[in-house]
Amino acid sequence: MTRPDALTQTTATPHGAVIRLFGVIFIMLGTLNTMLSWRGGFELLSLPVFMIAGGLILCLIGVIIRQSSA
Repeated sequence: MTRPDALTQTTATPHGAVIRLFGVIFIMLGTLNTMLSWRGGFELLSLPVFMIAGGLILCLIGVIIRQSSA
C-alpha cells in the first residue's frame, strides 16, 4: 500500500511549469501571427509583438519561480 504523501510527490508538477507553458504558447501564437501577417503582405500590428514579449516575460517568471523553489 502506498502512502498518500509519496503519491503526491510523484504526480506534482514542478513549480513554475504552468506559467512557462503559457509563455511558450504566447510566443508560438505571436510568432505564427507575425509570420502570417508577413506572408500575407499586411502591416505588422502591435498585438503579436506584445504576445511575444508577454510570453518571454512569463517564461522568465516561470524560471525564476522554479529556481526559488529548488
